[in-house]
Amino acid sequence: MQVLQRAGASLGRIDGLLRERSRLRPLDAARATTLPEGPLEMRFEGVGFRYHDADEDAPPNLRGIDLTVRAGAHLGLLGRTGSGKTTLTRLAFRFYDPDEGRVRLAGIDARDVPLAELRRRVGLVTQEVQLVQGSVRDNLTFFDATAPEAALHAALEEVGLGTWLAGLPAGLDTPVRAGGGNLSAGEAQLLAMARVFLADPGLVLLDEPSSRLDPATERRLERALERLLRGRTSVIIAHRLDTVDAALEELA
Repeated sequence: MQVLQRAGASLGRIDGLLRERSRLRPLDAARATTLPEGPLEMRFEGVGFRYHDADEDAPPNLRGIDLTVRAGAHLGLLGRTGSGKTTLTRLAFRFYDPDEGRVRLAGIDARDVPLAELRRRVGLVTQEVQLVQGSVRDNLTFFDATAPEAALHAALEEVGLGTWLAGLPAGLDTPVRAGGGNLSAGEAQLLAMARVFLADPGLVLLDEPSSRLDPATERRLERALERLLRGRTSVIIAHRLDTVDAALEELA
């Protein structure tokens, strides 16, 4: 009976998920375009936004934001909790569309770019590492069987996980638990970063990627970040100035 009750609750959550509908503006096929290769300029033009489940009397999360990060430049973004830093990355990655104004990538309105194309050209690294139940290979490719094995090895080498990979019992086919439960915090974060290397984006958004790491692991992450951000546009979000300083000094 307990198993049946849990299964019923799970089915209810799945049903709720399947009923969800995107609030993103549908793509106009006549306006659809692709993003150029290489580093991407990111521009916010008069952007205003409020989360749809927020109190209607509360002020908007963002209002009148004008921001330009030129192609190949690196922006460090600091602010208190709740000031809208993460919301900026969510709009650039198009988890949401702005209520006012527009977000442009390489001069193109983000709403005119197919989502798959936008997510290929914009990389996102957050403090919450998203790893799925599967192998190391599955977590790098999200089950894309066409990804060349040499590219997977190269991505792991780039973030400093080459020796770690060589020590795994089944190499790329070594199982990974959901959430990275059998990995250290540093290994999980670097594995997620290798996934971004593999996609080779033109814009990288970093939202507090080192906030949960110890100092030694944070230094490993900083070295990996330097490789990841070289030759790409980036926005680095942090609560501490020294976190941004360390990342930008590596790129200087």
